[in-house]
Amino acid sequence: MRRIGIAILGIVTALALAACGGSGAGGSSNNSSAETLIGVSMPTQTSERWIADGNAVKDGLEKAGYKVDLQYANDDIPTQTQQIDAMITEGAKVLIIAAIDGTALTSQLDAAAAAGIKVISYDRLIRDSKNVDFYVSFDNYKVGVAQATALLYGLGVTDKDGKATGKATKGQYIELFAGSLDDNNAHFFWNGAMDTLKPYLDDGTLVVKSGQTTIEQCATLRWLQETAQKRMEDLLTSTYGGKGTGLKGVLSPYDGISRGIITALQGVGMGPTITKGLPVVTGQDAEIASVKLIADDVQQSTIFKDTRKLADEAVTAAQAFLSDKTPEANNTTDYDNGVKVVPSFLLEIDTVYKDNIQSLLVDTGYYTEAEVKSGVAK
Repeated sequence: MRRIGIAILGIVTALALAACGGSGAGGSSNNSSAETLIGVSMPTQTSERWIADGNAVKDGLEKAGYKVDLQYANDDIPTQTQQIDAMITEGAKVLIIAAIDGTALTSQLDAAAAAGIKVISYDRLIRDSKNVDFYVSFDNYKVGVAQATALLYGLGVTDKDGKATGKATKGQYIELFAGSLDDNNAHFFWNGAMDTLKPYLDDGTLVVKSGQTTIEQCATLRWLQETAQKRMEDLLTSTYGGKGTGLKGVLSPYDGISRGIITALQGVGMGPTITKGLPVVTGQDAEIASVKLIADDVQQSTIFKDTRKLADEAVTAAQAFLSDKTPEANNTTDYDNGVKVVPSFLLEIDTVYKDNIQSLLVDTGYYTEAEVKSGVAK
């Protein structure tokens, strides 16, 4: 009887310990985080930016003690949906998703919600679903404002802060490029840029000689460099006599697009540098190949979005959900995905020019001097 009593006591003790280690949100707990799987879905490895994002999120989650399934979909929508389906089947407790097409994941998010999985939309807002729980990004409207301001500054229309110089040459020809229409961010970038350029287009300081001034006309599917290069080549042929005569600047929303544009411009004999007549071309993401072009006076500017900080916010949001808490939002009004306003945490951005590469990118440890010189990230 004494042995039976000891056995019963052991069972009761084990059950009590199990209860103390009970799961929190999504079936996880702080002392079992090593068994908690988080799925991270990134759109492509063709952009160094997304490689950096994926690695930063994975590293941050693993340092916090979680298991991570990081997948890249190579800009193929069916691949991304299949990868997310697999993450749900594997038992992921949180999904962090940078969507290829922000409208193509409704069924996956429905399945995630049914399984109690929280969804964090990463940089690109997922649309048309009530099952987006949180959004981490940058202030994307301000990105567009900053891109347009950099263009205006490069053309001598304003100073770096966007204040009109009053000395601008009238009738300067520019052309406009936009991102992929299936990426919600592309519309924010475009709106910010066009709102900033509008006064100077209206008064004739700037002229879009091609007449292509809508986002649909200027869009670049999947943000592809080669697509941008082909469109720029076509514009040079159809509008500028094949030589780019009179073209002074190009609004570009992303560094890959910028490099395609620059290749086309140099291909008809413009430049080879801004000092020697290459049009001012903007950019975004501070990709190392474009940072080198900026240092070499080829690309005028880029927008720096510190992906280390964005990854940190994604990790912080995931940890909050897994602890049955609500992540801190600093914007609860602007990011309507068509079904709901998604609580968001937005980070600030910086404009990189040749004269502040050192302070913004090298001194902060984002790149080394050697990487900037070579144009290759180690």
